[in-house]
Formats: sequence, C-alpha cells, structure tokens
Amino acid sequence: MMLTPFRRNQLRRSNMISLFDEFFNRAFEEESNDDANFRAMAMDIVEHEKEYEVLANLPGFKKDNVKISIHDNQLLIEANVESKSEEQEGTLYRCERYSGNYRRNLLLPDNADVAKISAKMEDGILRLSIPKREASPQKEIVIQ
Repeated sequence: MMLTPFRRNQLRRSNMISLFDEFFNRAFEEESNDDANFRAMAMDIVEHEKEYEVLANLPGFKKDNVKISIHDNQLLIEANVESKSEEQEGTLYRCERYSGNYRRNLLLPDNADVAKISAKMEDGILRLSIPKREASPQKEIVIQ
C-alpha cells in the first residue's frame, strides 16, 4: 500500500477519487459560503462500470424549479422553490410563506461524457446519469 500526503492543489490520482474529493471538499465550503440564501442539497454519488450516478434529494421541488448546467467541466445543480398558503376563518387569518434555494457544484472526472448526461426527477429525487467515455489509448511518439 502506498501512502501519499494530501495536498489540496495536487494533481488528482484517479477520476473517482477526484470526484469524491471535490464532493466532500465543496460540501463544507458551500455550507460556510457567505451567500446565506443558498444551502447544499444532500447527495449520493455512485460509480458503476459504465457510468456515474448522482442522486440529489430535492423533496417538494418540481422539475421546472431545477436547473442543471455544465461549465468548465463542473456540474452545477440549482433548485429554487417559493410557496405561499393563506387561511381565513372568521376573524382568524393566517398567511405562511416559504422560500428556499439549493445549489451544488461538482467537478466532473476527465472520463465523463458531458454530451450524454441525462437527468430524471421522480419522488423528490433528481437522478443524473453521467456516462463514462472509453479511455483513449496512449500514443507513443517516436523520436527521430
């Protein structure tokens, strides 16, 4: 077994380790972010043989309120919800409002096929399927 010291800016050792490192590092950074209006959503990341699967908990959110984007090999998931309920019975009047925003940013591994990412929302769980690209063989350059 080989032990190497952890350095935050060190080149990543493998794609899956990179994905999980970013997942855990960013989870704590986002929670302490100065932007108090956004919270990090609970999330599971599973590696399968041919794809990565991301499961994000978004109870009470509709798919129209969720935005997924990719920029510079980073996956950004944002969800916004606003609700208002009013009740009036005789002299009793009650009005409740709720507004919530969630955001999660993940660094995708190098072998992620960004063009083929698919998303599905069901029962408050956002499921992202991120296919893996076939590894391209290394090309050896002959010195002349």
